Amino acid sequence: MATATTYGARDHARAQDGARAEAMPVVPATDWPAPPCEAGHLVWAETVAGGNYTHRVFARGTELRLTDLHGDACAHVLLFVDGRPWERLSTADTVKVQWNAYLRAGQLLLSDQGRVLATLVADTAGRHDALCGTSTLVRNTERYGDGAPQSASPAGRELLKLAALKNGLEPRDLPPSLSFFQGVEVRDDGALDFTGSAGPGASVTLRAEQDVTVLIANVPHPLDPRPGYTSTALEVLAWRAAPTAPGDPLWEDTAEGRRAFANTIDFLASRGLT
Repeated sequence: MATATTYGARDHARAQDGARAEAMPVVPATDWPAPPCEAGHLVWAETVAGGNYTHRVFARGTELRLTDLHGDACAHVLLFVDGRPWERLSTADTVKVQWNAYLRAGQLLLSDQGRVLATLVADTAGRHDALCGTSTLVRNTERYGDGAPQSASPAGRELLKLAALKNGLEPRDLPPSLSFFQGVEVRDDGALDFTGSAGPGASVTLRAEQDVTVLIANVPHPLDPRPGYTSTALEVLAWRAAPTAPGDPLWEDTAEGRRAFANTIDFLASRGLT
């Protein structure tokens, strides 16, 4: 067996140099073949397999585009202010402050401090969820037979725990996540209907309004009724850009949004970050 010895394992590993697979990071990101931004500005390029996760820290103003390549991705996303993990995405405030449970272009992703973590600047999917969070170990074990991270049916929370640990965060730091590319609607009686995917090629673009840590688990939505664990590849691209400024329609759209942006800028100014 070629890898039965240390030398054999080394030679086998070195033989993989330059090999590519569909689901892997591209390093450096600027080697990505068709960047959606000005040349040299791409800072993150990765394809995340179904049942896997990724994470990154990036600067205020960075834009992040997620694309459902084959129609069965579901990106469960958490955001934390870099260096201040106690300020993190609040799905409750994101919904409550903006009077809207349905994510769409123009909405703000808010922390429980009343500040903007990111803006949803573009959306071709229209199938998202801010209500259900991600799957759990117990639930996946009941549905698929296992939910451990190394299993064939890993739970979203278990993968987010791993991503969190790699950024100095603990399981207790993980709030409910947002889900992109698999939708949910609320019926008049309060029940939730799973609306599924918009199909291959749908994308969303987020713009960071503070320095943020992003955690992403690409796993089936917890309300997905299909008996099999169905999850396909997610494309992740991020590039340097500029944060939202006064006068931008995203800033001026609502009174609640203007207040959230004002809270954000006031806080950043006090720390010398604007």
